[in-house]
Amino acid sequence: MTESGLIIREVASPADLKAFIRVPWAVYGDDPNWVPPLLAERRDALSEKNPFFSHARWKAWIAWRNGEAVGRISAQVDDYHLDQHDPETGFFGLAEGIDDEKVFRALFQAAEYWLREQGMKRVVGPFNLNINQEIGLLIGGFESPPYIMMGHARPYHGDFIADLGYRKAKDVLAYEIEQVKFSLPDNIRRLLDRLSGTLSVRQVDRKNKAEELEAMRQVFNDAWSGNWGFLPFSREEFQAVGKELFMIVPKDYSWIAEVDGEPAAFIVLLPNLNEAIADLNGRLLPFGWLKLLWRLKVRNPRSGRVPLMGVRKQYQNTRLGPALAFLVIQALHEPTGRRGLKWVELSWILEDNQAMRNILEKIGARVSKRYRLYQKDI
Repeated sequence: MTESGLIIREVASPADLKAFIRVPWAVYGDDPNWVPPLLAERRDALSEKNPFFSHARWKAWIAWRNGEAVGRISAQVDDYHLDQHDPETGFFGLAEGIDDEKVFRALFQAAEYWLREQGMKRVVGPFNLNINQEIGLLIGGFESPPYIMMGHARPYHGDFIADLGYRKAKDVLAYEIEQVKFSLPDNIRRLLDRLSGTLSVRQVDRKNKAEELEAMRQVFNDAWSGNWGFLPFSREEFQAVGKELFMIVPKDYSWIAEVDGEPAAFIVLLPNLNEAIADLNGRLLPFGWLKLLWRLKVRNPRSGRVPLMGVRKQYQNTRLGPALAFLVIQALHEPTGRRGLKWVELSWILEDNQAMRNILEKIGARVSKRYRLYQKDI
């Protein structure tokens, strides 16, 4: 279809996928806070190797004008979501474009039409590609670069999406804390002292990676079950995530807390890869990989992000719940301080998850970015 010289074309070939991945360069090229993603990583994430595609189907489109790619969008139908939540809701994602309302309207029309063909009556997003990956559209906090695996956007993106009839479904928050100001409240220290015979914390054992990842997956799926939009990680998905994360996560950046010897909580902190790749323009060749390796292993990033954390549900409304959360957070303090980490982002947090928000605010964290999930009946 065309409008004012605009052509919307489905991604149907490797060349199309390459163009799809490169669209953000046209959208954010002059934005000093945008971090170009690694092209190789994006190709892998959108390839059949991604375990997500074993239970989901998707389509993607590019908006072209005068031979230039000026926007993109994807649409997904996730069988896990259909089975566990709503059999009539699909998703949009990876929606970006130049400052032109016509581009967004045409892209969303294409995505909505395909979703209706799949039997969907509602659409929610952005999910890039599902809730356990990058989610939400940035609507607050444009003035700083995103942390690893968190999105960036132009302020007009949200306006155009709202103009198309999309309304807020949920906001998620990113909290940031300055490492040098971190301290546990006195009452929490006393609680941890009293529970020292019951609670323990240890590093994830890399020699038994598969078993440890499975224990973390079970804690995560239990901890987050019942939360808005939650879908459990499959074993294959979590093993794939763990394999990638452990390539860049130092051994003392991942911890498991136990109650009487049984895993009850965990935390993983990622060095902020975005800090290390910001000037590579998406490329690791010919010398980008050397720069990246040196920055990660020698210089050490000065920021990091906690993307994975959970406390088993049976403890969440007891005194052990906050104690376990503070215990794994505290475990990161010494190793991150030793490596010169200055800032940590904890994200994402549901806006109505008041229990977790209280924990983060007690240790001095503040909301630094806000992301929005939109919904619309189609």
